Amino acid sequence: MDWIKRNLLFVIGAVVSLVLMGLAGYYAWAGYAENGEQNEKLRTIYEESKRLAEKKPHPGDKKTDNIGAAREQRKELQALMNRMSQHLRPIPGIPEGGTNVTSREYAEALRATINWLQRDATNNSVFLPVVPGGYAYSFGVQRQLIKFAPGSLEPLSIQLGEVRAICAILHSAKINALDGIRRSRVSADDNSGAATDYLELQSVTNDLAVLTPYEVSFRCYTPELAEVLEGMAATPYGLMVKSINVEPAPSTTITVPGIESAYAPQPVYYQPAPLASPGLDRDRYGLGAAAAARYGGRGRGEGSEYRSPAAQPLPVAAAAPVARPGLKTILDERQLRVTMMIQAVKITAPSVAATNPR
Repeated sequence: MDWIKRNLLFVIGAVVSLVLMGLAGYYAWAGYAENGEQNEKLRTIYEESKRLAEKKPHPGDKKTDNIGAAREQRKELQALMNRMSQHLRPIPGIPEGGTNVTSREYAEALRATINWLQRDATNNSVFLPVVPGGYAYSFGVQRQLIKFAPGSLEPLSIQLGEVRAICAILHSAKINALDGIRRSRVSADDNSGAATDYLELQSVTNDLAVLTPYEVSFRCYTPELAEVLEGMAATPYGLMVKSINVEPAPSTTITVPGIESAYAPQPVYYQPAPLASPGLDRDRYGLGAAAAARYGGRGRGEGSEYRSPAAQPLPVAAAAPVARPGLKTILDERQLRVTMMIQAVKITAPSVAATNPR
């Protein structure tokens, strides 16, 4: 104790030195650990830069900036998507309103739309399936309802608008007959509907759009089929033909009462009888009494003339009729039965939908 009292300053200085040395050691250890972490990060960055530099194409160098080129290409791609969105406009629902549509509004709009489609088919000479109450364009269950399943009005209104747009193209192309249209089930009420009105497929959603499938079957000839495909390509809405199956339609015979096929018999020609030959001198041609008696002539000096007996007409075979020149049938077109799978595209990407004109 006396020594500590005599050397108090020395002791205090020694203790302070020990504390400082401990702090310095801790700092050195912490710095070493941090240095190791930074070295590990630097090594990772170096390996990544080396990997990118070895890739083809590589990020670039002082002369070539591939990263900047990639950014420019991304801008061009975005502009292209915005331009394409102008040809993939969403089809307005019937009625419009989204989640605010009521059962009464949808029921009235559904009946009005079905009546319009039936009149449009009649005006364009399109035959529809014969069903009680008229063809309902796959909405036979909903046409009989007043109240609908909860949460089904919005998708049903969207489908009604899309079905109207598709059938309007088919009617304007003047197809011969519409065999049917099928859609995906979006409501609990659809489970009680006819199987011919529904597909077993559902809508598909990706990062850019929602794809809703439809299947239409109709009968037509090749000009009408071309009109349908042209209408699908020219529509401003997002309707794309996914697949198409074409086969000969069942042959049908149309009988018109009161019209029978005409038959013209071939004529038979006969050889006309030859005219009487002029008189012959028996002495000049050596005709004696026997010849005169045989042929009925009179004797010499009687001034008679010899006439050959009248020939009987002989039937001659009818000549083959000469074919009249005319157009030759090169292609005998038959009616086709077409089954077409169509997808309704609805853009959902925010950057694209924001510039999508409505």
